[in-house]
Amino acid sequence: MARRPHYHVYVIELSKEVLEEPRFRKSNPNYREGQPCVYVGMTGLDPDVRFDKHKAGIQANRYVTQYGLRLLPDLYEGFNPMRYEEAQAREVEIGIDLRSAGFGVWQA
Repeated sequence: MARRPHYHVYVIELSKEVLEEPRFRKSNPNYREGQPCVYVGMTGLDPDVRFDKHKAGIQANRYVTQYGLRLLPDLYEGFNPMRYEEAQAREVEIGIDLRSAGFGVWQA
């Protein structure tokens, strides 16, 4: 019996202060001033729960812990939920799309 899709992609807005991080800046050479900076991830949890865990430092990305502001559901809600393989692919696609729009993007 196949499990029902329960994986989610999510996008978290990061404070512009993340642009002061050399690794973040180096990973985003085509960042356009004024565009948002974001973290793109995937999870088997509800995105709200995952965001809270990041902010609490539980299995967290350092940039989200330090600079995470809020979830940006308009950028991902229409995709969720999905199967694991779909979520993996969609996470990459969202990152590519946002980078091509001039966003600063971090993916783990």
